[in-house]
Amino acid sequence: MLFLPELSLLGAGLTLFLFSLGKPGSGTIKNLVLSLATVTLLASLFCINSEGTLFYASYKVDFFSQLFKVLIASATLIVLIFSDKLEGIREDIQPEYYLFLFMSVLGLMMLVSSVELLAIFISLELSSFAVYIMVPMRSPGKKAGSQAEAGIKYLLYGVIATSFMLFGMSYVFGLTGSTQLGEIADKLSRMYNQPAAVISVLLILAGFFYKLALFPLHFWVPDVYEGASNETTAFIAVVPKLAAVALLVRIVTLVTPDGNVMTKVLMVCAILSMFYGNLSALVQKDIKRLLGFSGISHAGFVLLGLLTFTITGFSTAMYYIIGYVFMNLACFLVICKVATNGNNVLIEDLTGLHKRAPLLAMTLTVGLFALAGIPPLVGFTGKFMLLVAALKEGYLILVTLAAINTGIAIYYYLSIVRVTFCTDDADRGTVTTDKIHSVLCFVLVLIIIIMGIFPSKFIDVTTRAVQILI
Repeated sequence: MLFLPELSLLGAGLTLFLFSLGKPGSGTIKNLVLSLATVTLLASLFCINSEGTLFYASYKVDFFSQLFKVLIASATLIVLIFSDKLEGIREDIQPEYYLFLFMSVLGLMMLVSSVELLAIFISLELSSFAVYIMVPMRSPGKKAGSQAEAGIKYLLYGVIATSFMLFGMSYVFGLTGSTQLGEIADKLSRMYNQPAAVISVLLILAGFFYKLALFPLHFWVPDVYEGASNETTAFIAVVPKLAAVALLVRIVTLVTPDGNVMTKVLMVCAILSMFYGNLSALVQKDIKRLLGFSGISHAGFVLLGLLTFTITGFSTAMYYIIGYVFMNLACFLVICKVATNGNNVLIEDLTGLHKRAPLLAMTLTVGLFALAGIPPLVGFTGKFMLLVAALKEGYLILVTLAAINTGIAIYYYLSIVRVTFCTDDADRGTVTTDKIHSVLCFVLVLIIIIMGIFPSKFIDVTTRAVQILI
């Protein structure tokens, strides 16, 4: 029962492996994958209140981990629904593509339950290497040669981040004599400001900074987002970030506010992430690159909540990343539908979208308004609550800089909306939307609005999850 979501993913992987040995039709694979993803989501929901430990207490099942598993399964299912045609992936390798996708999800689900350093490392590598393979699987000609370059960069940067993390783990083990997070927290509590302790924890965080695309481990983002297929980019942009935030919360809850050096380093990373991401996004023409740089800045906002070292800050950071996932999913749904034959979408390709596909234009606008932090959407509510939580802890300068970055971000988000609504269609073709995709548009828009207007219910859930850790 405790391992049911993971077992469902293992079963899905085995099923897809068997199908990859033959030559199934694209329709068969599509229906199979959606069925397997639905089963995984149902299994995660069924086990959401399960509690216990596995594998000699290195794997912990509690409401915190199970909540993230439900979110990971939900986001994966949504990505699979709006990328069902896989126009950017060769038809003959689609079963293998889905196999690696499910294995990456398995690694992410294991990651949120791992409370031991080696278990964290194995889970992180399982989730990462599957995506390293997915990136260069893009069809030749869609973005000639860039998919291979993106795959190589993603792999090399990932290996570097992993090496930092392993080096930090070795230091932590040397300092504490343990690989269990609980024991490590107890023994490190007396040496947070010692150089060895600070360096070791920061090196471990490097692995999660890479997943979340935080400065200074963000360099892979623009090229990978641009070079990967639209479907793969949608997955990378949302699902791994849920697991990264879950692990960051677990790690940061081990640190007390007394760790002054650690706090200052995290503050610098948050500020540089926000400024670098927003300023770089201003000049982008490819919408996926723009959303990539945008993701770097939003990662800085998430770190803003973690810096408070309070239950309110942690729960608000979780609320914000959940909202960010649905905001991004709304944008990538439109990208996948507007893209011609799986090609990348430039901002100018959205010209006159309000006439060609009104529902998609509305969905994109709501997603971008939310990312910009315009009320009453979830992006505004999340940013406001993060700023208030940080201000209560005395981070006045940090809050001021974050507010400035919000103003910068509004410019490039609204520039896309301007192209979408304030230009003629210029004889561009209409964009057709299936019934299921139309329903998904309405669902995502409603979630973004409801989370923004009624945040208390969602905050209560995230607070309950965080209280388990503290």
